[in-house]
Amino acid sequence: MSLADFVAFACELADRSGRVIMPHFRAQIGVDNKAGPGDYDPVTIADRDAETAIRARIKERFPDHGILGEEHGFERGTSEHTWVIDPIDGTRAFITGLPLWGTLIALRDATHPIVGVMDQPFTGERFVGSALGAELRHRGSARPLRTRRCARVEDAVVMSTTPHLFTAPELAAFEALRTRARLTRYGGDCYAYAMIAMGTVDAVVESGLKAYDIQALVPILEAAGGVVTTWAGSAADDGGQIVATGDPELHRAILAILAPAVVAKR
Repeated sequence: MSLADFVAFACELADRSGRVIMPHFRAQIGVDNKAGPGDYDPVTIADRDAETAIRARIKERFPDHGILGEEHGFERGTSEHTWVIDPIDGTRAFITGLPLWGTLIALRDATHPIVGVMDQPFTGERFVGSALGAELRHRGSARPLRTRRCARVEDAVVMSTTPHLFTAPELAAFEALRTRARLTRYGGDCYAYAMIAMGTVDAVVESGLKAYDIQALVPILEAAGGVVTTWAGSAADDGGQIVATGDPELHRAILAILAPAVVAKR
């Protein structure tokens, strides 16, 4: 299959997951806590059933591909390709009725994510990225995505889902960034990264991410002109401490600010 074929199939998966998810959005549904005592990591039937639907279609079309998903774990394939799925990135937003969540679907080869889709079925927005380019597809139309130039931290709009993601050293480093940035906003989950690709946000800084939280966003941001790495400047594919920016010069400046809190990769 060509890269374009894989992009089309990823969008087919997003169509399928959206049909499963939408009946549960802004509806009264049960919420389970996946975390232990003293923490809260919500999951719903929409998360689980959407991933089940995506997995079933992948196995039907590409039975040799691997699958890694937040809700149902890892199934190794026999080919170099693995689909990486977060059926609802931003479940906290989802259960509170806020549209700042999305379905993340990535296809990676042996080295790197090569296709990424961030789908928001409530707003009808689909952010798609690959070596073919990055675009926003919205209700039958499509427009190219391009990050904006912003080289200085002092001019930057910075986002993070929540400061509670950070350890004490990480929070101190983030505060050093926040006090220099023009504007800092919280919330957004995957939607904030999509706004970098759209050119309305300049940087997202987070920690504690998993592979399924970031891999779909990497091809979108890179194709739009952005940069995504760990705080140490290495590949972001495995998650952890993540910095995404629209401008490479801004990226270098933020890495320097965050350097005191870099955690060595295990």
